[in-house]
Amino acid sequence: MSELTFEQMLEESLKTIHNGEVVDGTVIDVKPDEIILNIGYKADGIITRSEYTNEANADLTKLVSVGDTLTAKVLKVNDGEGQVLLTYKRLAAEKGNERLKEAFENKEVLKATVTQILGGGLSVVVEEARVFIPASLVSDTYEKDLTKYQNQEIEFVISEFNPRRNRIIGDRRQLLVAEKAEKQKEVFAKLHVGDTVEGTVKNVTDFGAFVDLGGVDGLLHISEMSWGRVENPKKVFTVGETLKVLVKDIRDTKIALSLKFPETNPWANATEAYAVGTEVTGKVARMTEFGAFVELAPGVDALLHVSQISRAHVEKPSDVLSVGQEITAKVVDLNVDEKKISLSMKALEAPAQAPVEEAVEE
Repeated sequence: MSELTFEQMLEESLKTIHNGEVVDGTVIDVKPDEIILNIGYKADGIITRSEYTNEANADLTKLVSVGDTLTAKVLKVNDGEGQVLLTYKRLAAEKGNERLKEAFENKEVLKATVTQILGGGLSVVVEEARVFIPASLVSDTYEKDLTKYQNQEIEFVISEFNPRRNRIIGDRRQLLVAEKAEKQKEVFAKLHVGDTVEGTVKNVTDFGAFVDLGGVDGLLHISEMSWGRVENPKKVFTVGETLKVLVKDIRDTKIALSLKFPETNPWANATEAYAVGTEVTGKVARMTEFGAFVELAPGVDALLHVSQISRAHVEKPSDVLSVGQEITAKVVDLNVDEKKISLSMKALEAPAQAPVEEAVEE
């Protein structure tokens, strides 16, 4: 029986490895762009920068130290230079995929930092496994600019898991929708018609303003913004402004708001303020062919009929009056129930005197 040489015995004592095998190794050298491992094989293992991390310009000497133990996967037993090509990143990603699969099956809420803003959404990494969150699943409202999420930690669930097709999809939207639904439930439970609540102006349109009441939006219609007339809500309210509003109506999930509080109703003391015979002052708000409407107070308009403008004949109101003009008149009729007041400027004019006839001498 022939004796084995020392080299032959050493080679037989070393393990054999195969492509795809997972091996443990000790770091024996680190360069900025590669790591060298002793993996108990006749050749050392090499992990390049691109097979260790997704960071293109990472300095491996700052991430790994000599003596560290790493677990990696064999890509090639012989890389052409007699060394074993290993991957740390892909093995970690495989383990990460197992973690994501478990989270997908259990509908677990995950938390990760946004590492990249892509054209169609966000990219996050969970234990070296990438998750893509489409723009449509980032929020419960449309967001054109996603850059604010860069480096932000967000919560999401895995809504689709198909690593073979490289489709691991995250969904943040459904968490926000569920959170909003819970908040709405809490708000509606304690909200009643007639309540005065505080809210923040969320959006202003031509027909009204949407006010956030703490998770639920209410509509403050243009007709409910003031007892007086509001021409353009955008000139009255600004987004972010805090308001105290009256809950006027609640129907299903729709809330109607108002700033017309009963205690500020200008018609509340109309019987005394605009009693027949009272002399009042107001501004011409608008005119028609038959008369002019005069604003006596915000929310209180009175009609000055063309026949009551002057003792002299007036063809149409615009012949003698103009919008914004201040006039003084007397209240000649009041109907509080129908919110109608009639005025007369003519009633304040002195009647024309009849001409005096000269005495005829006899």
